[in-house]
Amino acid sequence: MRQQRRIDALALDSYQRAARVILANHLVTRVFPDRIALPLIRRWATELREDLAELFGYRLEVTETTARLYPVHDRLDDGRPARSVNDRVFDRRRYAYLSLALAALGRAGDQITLSELAEHVADYASRIDGLDLSTERAADRDAFVDAVGWLGARGALTLADGDAGGWASDPEAGEALYDIDRPVVFALFRPPRALQHLHTVRGLLAEDTEQTAADQARRVRRALVERPVVYLAELSPGERALLGQDRVIAEVEYCTGLRAERRAEGVALIDTSGRLSDTRFPGTGTLAQVALLLIGEIADVVLDIDHPVPHRPDVAAAEDLLLDQLDAAIPEAGVFAPLAEDAQTLDAAESDEESPDTEPSTHPFLDETWVRATVSALTDRYGATFAAQWQADVGALTDEVLALLARLRLIRPVEGGLLVLPALARYRGAVVTVRVRRTEELFVTAAETGGTAAGGN
Repeated sequence: MRQQRRIDALALDSYQRAARVILANHLVTRVFPDRIALPLIRRWATELREDLAELFGYRLEVTETTARLYPVHDRLDDGRPARSVNDRVFDRRRYAYLSLALAALGRAGDQITLSELAEHVADYASRIDGLDLSTERAADRDAFVDAVGWLGARGALTLADGDAGGWASDPEAGEALYDIDRPVVFALFRPPRALQHLHTVRGLLAEDTEQTAADQARRVRRALVERPVVYLAELSPGERALLGQDRVIAEVEYCTGLRAERRAEGVALIDTSGRLSDTRFPGTGTLAQVALLLIGEIADVVLDIDHPVPHRPDVAAAEDLLLDQLDAAIPEAGVFAPLAEDAQTLDAAESDEESPDTEPSTHPFLDETWVRATVSALTDRYGATFAAQWQADVGALTDEVLALLARLRLIRPVEGGLLVLPALARYRGAVVTVRVRRTEELFVTAAETGGTAAGGN
């Protein structure tokens, strides 16, 4: 392995910001994530191309209009879904419309109207069992506009005239005209392998067989920048040894500018800049605040030596379930059998890599009934400070809070409850301060408000 690059101290912050931007977004255009990102990436294109390949095994392509990072995926991650411009999480229909819209744009010219694009997507959707796009249904129009908005936010489409919202309200009266940025369209969908050659999604993941020490080190570095927390129990014996080496962690810290926190259970990179993490925590908003309150309650229960909680083994089967669900959705009619890999061969190779002698780690288990009752009690106590939508639906609030904690790898949902993972202890002991406005008095003194009285002659 070559010697680690050294950047001039005065320019190091700029280099690290560029690394964080491309690692967080994978696609950078003239307008996404902002207008200063692409010039920053282009300034450090040579250094980033070499360092990202050496440290992580990633490939970076930079042009005048785009910067595209092609990562190596070691596992599936459902914690970073696509979101609309209104922060609505994409469902299966929106993902389908997005994929079909990309296919249509790849065959289009320099401009296209929204209704014309909808016709192409509707035509493609009609060939897929269980999927259609009817412009007469408001739900379909909203889902389609969300997919188009996602493309527009990344610069693949630029509104030239009209209004997509007007079309969504009434396709007979509204219309929108878009300019198509073809380099961005082609950069968006570049899978590492032809999907027509795959019987299983496992073919898109990195191969684990016969890894060299350098390959294992890259795998560990990838885990550090892709996961909120890297637990030792989830790594192979060789990867655990590498994670314990100061050099491996220091290389990632130097490249990204993040600071590593080490515990007996694993390592987490702390992003104080907020440019690499897709979810800031602790943060603002009802969900983040309730999550922090719930963490405090969980920590109190787990640390109560007078009433010990039960422990259960950590069986991380969620990824296997997600793989099976995706594999079940692959249309066999679209697979080119002569060049397709056998799914059973991939499954067998994967099972051979597992170590049956390794005892699964155990974690504190909390019953779902207790969790929901605790969130309900927190709502009764602090609900006046919550957003109105969550005050009215405590069940949905609980689901979203648990999903947030699971995405941060602080808990793991299991049947009947949840497992408390070690990183949750980092946020215990939070102090809650609720600001209460004085509504019973019209006027208060400067001393009561903490201000300074203004005097006059």
